[in-house]
Amino acid sequence: PSVIEPSFGIGRIMYALFEHNFMVREGDEQRTYFSLPPVIAPLKCAVLPLSSNPDFNDLVANISANLTENDVSHKIDDSSGSIGRRYARTDEVAVPFGITVDFDSLKEPHTVTLRERDTTSQIRIEVDKVGDVLRRLSNGKMSWAQATEQFPKFEAQETKS
Repeated sequence: PSVIEPSFGIGRIMYALFEHNFMVREGDEQRTYFSLPPVIAPLKCAVLPLSSNPDFNDLVANISANLTENDVSHKIDDSSGSIGRRYARTDEVAVPFGITVDFDSLKEPHTVTLRERDTTSQIRIEVDKVGDVLRRLSNGKMSWAQATEQFPKFEAQETKS
């Protein structure tokens, strides 16, 4: 009775983290995701070109360099499949933000859509600002609500090619 034996370890802590952050999309029980806060998420964003169009390559490389410069961990997902499925894949592994490079991104000024995992809402943002904004979102210096006030909400793509 005079010995205290703690019964916790990293396994229990990780289980608690996963248990409290596992979510199911409302109205679609097949769509699950981990809602880890951006501060502790291993990857902060995914860069998702809309198609394998070679015109996107330079822009994707530019965005990747900008994110690296701003210390934002990211992954480029240029795999085949619909953008919705790629969003779902990144949501399942707790990536809080997604950058979509679409045909509107090729027009001046170059802009991309930035999607937030938990609300699935999107904003349109200039390529040269996306790295800094994501760094501030990932470090907790800016909230998603502040980002949606500062940048226009994305509703639908204007150009089709």
